[in-house]
Amino acid sequence: MNTPNNQPPDTAMGALIPGSAEPEMVSMDRAAGIPMPPGTSQEKPTSPLRDSLQRLRRDKRAMVSLGVILLFVLIAIVGPPIYQHIGGPYVSNVNGNTYGPQDYHNYYHEELDRLHELPSAQYWLGTDDLGRDILARLMQGILVSLAVAIVVEIINVSLGIIVGVLAGYYGGLIDQILARFTDLMFAFPGLLFVILLTGIFGSSADDAFSHIPIIGANGNARLLLVSMALAITAWPLMARYVRGQTLQIKEQQYVEAARTSGTNDLRIILNHIIPNLFSIVVVAATLDISSTIVAEAGISLLGLGVQSPGSSVGLMIASAAPFVGVHPWEVLVPSVTLALIVVAFSFLGDGLRDAFDPRSKS
Repeated sequence: MNTPNNQPPDTAMGALIPGSAEPEMVSMDRAAGIPMPPGTSQEKPTSPLRDSLQRLRRDKRAMVSLGVILLFVLIAIVGPPIYQHIGGPYVSNVNGNTYGPQDYHNYYHEELDRLHELPSAQYWLGTDDLGRDILARLMQGILVSLAVAIVVEIINVSLGIIVGVLAGYYGGLIDQILARFTDLMFAFPGLLFVILLTGIFGSSADDAFSHIPIIGANGNARLLLVSMALAITAWPLMARYVRGQTLQIKEQQYVEAARTSGTNDLRIILNHIIPNLFSIVVVAATLDISSTIVAEAGISLLGLGVQSPGSSVGLMIASAAPFVGVHPWEVLVPSVTLALIVVAFSFLGDGLRDAFDPRSKS
């Protein structure tokens, strides 16, 4: 028979808290077997990706930049069809024809009696030296800049991952050959190479792509050539980033375990190497977008990119530059737009780098 002194504790009833009339349960940390204070709960562990996204959401500068980028993307895609349905019919004083908003709010429509107008109810941002709607041309220019940046980054990321992963994972002779080839591409001055390529083959691109509905329409025939030229000069830096990260990942224990279990190299690369390159690839690509947009604008500014009646931000700046003394508004609008896009992508890239960098964890 058990006495009160040697009676085993009742683990089902909990502990009696002094000053309370009823016993209160004391929770246990099952992993460590340590009693936890009443009212506390064990938090579930979060994944590194979720922690990184939480740090990114706390970065106000990156979130504002992301909002600005999304706004420009929305304006470039949704803006033209909406804008072309706003306004009434207009009778041209030049030829007497009646035009609707689908005509005079088009980026290549010219009204030669409406030159250099200030913002009005019909032309929200005014007109340029040929009577074209500045807002319509600006939306088309933003679309061109973003489209070129996306095409360049797709090629940049694809080539960078392929070359970088092969060089970092296999090493040896493959690494030496790919590293020397990458160094050779680094030797080319990027912007000079793009100018040289578009200057030599630009006219041929106009003739070859002029019959393609989207690529060759309205002076956009050189966009594909410009995108390819920018991508050729951009991927070596991505490949160098990927190679360095691959050298670290392939030494991890889970990669060694997969290799020991008989998993072939292709499956290791696809299942373990490439998924863990997500953070560095996203950060590098975001930072590279801003330089790509500036490069495309510079090429169009020199007259080697999009041709009139097409529109791009650089071409708008080049067309308005001779009138900057008397009509500064026409230069200010595309210049400020270009600066906002570049700064937004730069700040977002910095925020992504801080969020996905393990050394920035508090």
